[in-house]
Amino acid sequence: MSYDMRGHERTNRAFVGVPTFLRSNYVNNVESIEAEMAVFGVPMDEGSPYMPGMRFAPRSIREHSMRFSPTGFYDIERDIHFLKDEILSGKIVDVGDVDVTPTNVEKSSENVTQLVRSLRDKGVIPVGIGGDHSVSYPILRGFDEPIHVIQFDAHLDYTPLSPHLKYTNGQPFRHISGLENVKSITQVGIRSLRVRPIEFSDANRDGSNIVTMSRFHELTPQGVAELLPAGEKCYVSIDIDALDLSLIPGCVSAEPNGLLYDELRDSLIALAERMEIVGFDLVEVCPPLDVGTGVTSYLAAHTMVEFIGHIFHSR
Repeated sequence: MSYDMRGHERTNRAFVGVPTFLRSNYVNNVESIEAEMAVFGVPMDEGSPYMPGMRFAPRSIREHSMRFSPTGFYDIERDIHFLKDEILSGKIVDVGDVDVTPTNVEKSSENVTQLVRSLRDKGVIPVGIGGDHSVSYPILRGFDEPIHVIQFDAHLDYTPLSPHLKYTNGQPFRHISGLENVKSITQVGIRSLRVRPIEFSDANRDGSNIVTMSRFHELTPQGVAELLPAGEKCYVSIDIDALDLSLIPGCVSAEPNGLLYDELRDSLIALAERMEIVGFDLVEVCPPLDVGTGVTSYLAAHTMVEFIGHIFHSR
């Protein structure tokens, strides 16, 4: 139960109120932020050559996050109450959306980078809600410290650059691999028949550790986490199409033979327990394609809430 400005009780059902992530406090001045984690939206889908719509995901995912309580969630299997006071105590805040300048990808991307850099300068963990997967590059460009990057995705997103196509959702990890502070890239769930041989050979050449679905099943979620050196800083990029297409009707690039929810969740938990998670993003949810219940946005919010809970629990 919460209270309004006059001290009256409010029921605050999921469909009531201004949608911030998990009903966290909205902070519009990063300079005054005192939180440990800040959620922000990147409503940009100009990196998608096939179909738009991902620009609507930050708002939709925030709305579905309001179905969870600001006092966290109780895991019956583990008998642990996660995020019991992190929202109410202001450890997690929502800083709104990055300003997007339509048709000016470079300007919009620079706005993303500036926000992330400002958050990291204050020691805050940035959590980005895309948008298409092109937004991960400007997010990671805002980090200066050495980090390991792990990507959950059906695709390598390592398409060669050309004068006409440089910042699509098929190219972010080719850009990310060139960042001097990125110590390693691990790409998990790769399986699409639309991954081209040159992407695979170039990613291998550049040192990416590619975990196909068959290799994932050999390793298990714990084994995936153990590919990374324990205790070091890690950034996680979650493309919703890492999950099997049967789970994500609201995704343009969904593919068969993907991860089940528990496989992705357990991988994220293992990473939270092994690594210092310094940021993550979740991308490629397309609300206009989704079914009426918004199940893809809900699953995205669910994934984020569980991962955030385990990040704080492990800290």
